[in-house]
Amino acid sequence: MTRTLPPGRYTAAAKPARPKRWLVWALSAAVVVVGVIVAFVAYDKFAVSEIDSEATSFDLVSDSQLDITFTVTREDPSQAAVCIVRSRSKDGSETGRREVYIAGGEDQTVKVTAPVYTSRPPAMGDIYGCSLDVPAYLTRG
Repeated sequence: MTRTLPPGRYTAAAKPARPKRWLVWALSAAVVVVGVIVAFVAYDKFAVSEIDSEATSFDLVSDSQLDITFTVTREDPSQAAVCIVRSRSKDGSETGRREVYIAGGEDQTVKVTAPVYTSRPPAMGDIYGCSLDVPAYLTRG
């Protein structure tokens, strides 16, 4: 006894579709481009910077002044820099801030002490950061 299947009801098994060759190349190129972008951003963020700073001490002068001492190390000591130092109260809020101009010179590492005037009694001082991108208003005589 042979079985006959009704015509048009059952189709032959279809071959699985293979992706187009250009689609594989396009997706591979996109992955490479994204990888290069991620690598560039990571390098830019985590690479050794041209300037490094560290707060070494602070002195509570009064209820409205704190003196902060910090060191600045530049890859190129002849290049001027600017650092932002700040004072903070016991609750951690910022109570004073100032920009400190660091002139170019011969020493790669310089030690600087700067006063910071505060709006409330200070509890600590720290360095917010330094940059070689010095604003013009700090260099005008």
